[in-house]
Amino acid sequence: MLNLKKLSLKFDKNRLIPAIIQDYKNSEVLMLAYMNEQSLKRTIKSGKTCFWSRSRKEYWVKGETSGHFQFVKSISYDCDADALLIKVRQVGAACHTGNRSCFFRKFGKS
Repeated sequence: MLNLKKLSLKFDKNRLIPAIIQDYKNSEVLMLAYMNEQSLKRTIKSGKTCFWSRSRKEYWVKGETSGHFQFVKSISYDCDADALLIKVRQVGAACHTGNRSCFFRKFGKS
């Protein structure tokens, strides 16, 4: 089992770390969510993304209710060890609005 303590990940004051979720094939950024140590362990063990809901104060597995699962292909962390990059095979939409990515809104003219 992976020892997260040895990685020296830097969780914030709420014991959370941001996780950027990216399509493993085309590198599209799909969403941003937060994990604590337990949800990261659950993600590693199950192979599906599991997050901590800051608003509901509970764990949630992406796709558990929608069927739009994220199957983990790789997990990396940044140079400061305070953010995760998780590459996934996305099934269906990543965003709760039904959009493929949560980043579908743009500023100004494109």
